[in-house]
Amino acid sequence: MQTTFLSSGDLIADRRYDYAEALAEAGDAAAAADLYAQALEIAPHWVAAWFALGRARAEAGDRDGAAAAFARAAELDPEDRLGAALHAARLAGESPAAPPAGYVRALFDGYAEDFDAALVDRLGYRAPAAIAAALEAVAPSRRYAAALDLGCGTGLMAEAVRDRVDRIDGVDLSERMVARARAKGLYADLAVGDVVEALVARAPGALDLVLAADVFCYLGDLHPVLAAAARAMAPGGLLAFTVEWDEAAGGAPGYRLRDSLRYGHGREHVVAGAAAAGLVPVTLEAVDLRRDRGETIRGLLAVLAR
Repeated sequence: MQTTFLSSGDLIADRRYDYAEALAEAGDAAAAADLYAQALEIAPHWVAAWFALGRARAEAGDRDGAAAAFARAAELDPEDRLGAALHAARLAGESPAAPPAGYVRALFDGYAEDFDAALVDRLGYRAPAAIAAALEAVAPSRRYAAALDLGCGTGLMAEAVRDRVDRIDGVDLSERMVARARAKGLYADLAVGDVVEALVARAPGALDLVLAADVFCYLGDLHPVLAAAARAMAPGGLLAFTVEWDEAAGGAPGYRLRDSLRYGHGREHVVAGAAAAGLVPVTLEAVDLRRDRGETIRGLLAVLAR
């Protein structure tokens, strides 16, 4: 049976892993890598140890060894819940078009319990409020009959627009996030699933508002989601979203996988994606999204009209 995360199932392997973790925390990446490798000699199918070995080797400057360890972690866990493939891509200077769904799902399942307090109270999260203000500026007092909140999380976006929508549905990859959103009673319907698939499942022209607050930073290429949104939107409908603004993402492909394992997007990628989908930018402005590790994350807020 494959052992994945918390324990190898072998006391000696677990102990060597724990010692390796202590060495890694102390800054001795090379010694940590050696102990992770020893643990894996005993428990060769331990995904967490392969992932930790990749991180330690990368920290020690062994890029090839790190890439091999990350590749093995991803091979052993096809859902790639630890995001090993993303770490390997960062080492290679590559930016995949999208992250593994299993990684995003596991990430937000882990955040769900403390999500609102962590984002709003400690990180100054303001994407939903900024989107709501942008919608008011574009169309003062307009009401929306049918809205879809992409990557709805615990429902912070629905809270920000509740007085302006007759019906709002939500979709998120994280089952735990959806459970927290359901408890707030703000959505007419909630689904666990992929945002593009949720849009494709809608009848053409069914929506007059599509929202995505701090969601597209977990997508690289925005063309598929913008095209799917345009298909699902009625004429005159609006799509409002934020991305993390990355000036280094200019040119092709117009997005970049960052050290945070979130994607940064260039303005040109947003504009090109909108044009390809037949959407017209109404608002495209810089905005502060939140704090992260003591730094302000700058974003781009877009309102696109069909």
